[in-house]
Amino acid sequence: MLTLKNVSFDVKDDGGEKGIIRDLSLSIDDHKFVVITGPNGGGKSTLAKLIAGIIKPTAGQIFFDDKDITDMSITDRANMGISFAFQQPVRFKGVQVLDLIRLAAKKHLSAADACQYLSEVGLCAKDYINREVNASLSGGELKRIEIATVLARGTKLSVFDEPEAGIDLWSFQNLIQVFERMRENTNGSIIIISHQERILNIADEIVMIADGRSSSRGRRRRSFRSSLEPHPRWTRAACFTRGRDRWIRFR
Repeated sequence: MLTLKNVSFDVKDDGGEKGIIRDLSLSIDDHKFVVITGPNGGGKSTLAKLIAGIIKPTAGQIFFDDKDITDMSITDRANMGISFAFQQPVRFKGVQVLDLIRLAAKKHLSAADACQYLSEVGLCAKDYINREVNASLSGGELKRIEIATVLARGTKLSVFDEPEAGIDLWSFQNLIQVFERMRENTNGSIIIISHQERILNIADEIVMIADGRSSSRGRRRRSFRSSLEPHPRWTRAACFTRGRDRWIRFR
């Protein structure tokens, strides 16, 4: 179980300190698929980085499996079983895709075994397994390779920061199937930061974050729809179309 107790994160600006996350408390049970959504600038990605250990809270505590991990590094949290997928994946010059998947799995996978993870995310394995993880790969390709490394790790908690960003429509449709299989087959929990309606639809629970606080929480899209109107910062969700998928933004 992941538990955040009265967590805050402040940054300095010209006017002093600005609260990005404000006294936020949240618990996520084992074996749950949770989507965190809300308006841009509300603190969603910051919350994901706090969970992963990329940044540390200025107040409050974070517990994982009843252990206080507040001051632990991202490496220590990774060793405890927390994975994090960046919105903009990191490039590794000189490292091949096969090497990266083996590092993630923490064992010497055969090329055939590693290729299975690439196939899971819609990449033709033979075209990518020996490629270098550098600027020759597009943002969408890097995103799918990163998700393949998370699958290879098979951790107790997998955190994805807007996994749909930068990938094409076909890849996104495949990605939905990846998350559905993860939800059915994983023994751990999944947290996804997303505005995307189809990802919201497959969640066990949806958490709304606005102004650095958890404004509402509930199951699936019914709670998501009902939580939009009462909030003082917005009055409606404006939808626009990309192919056959509806993407939600706030204003």
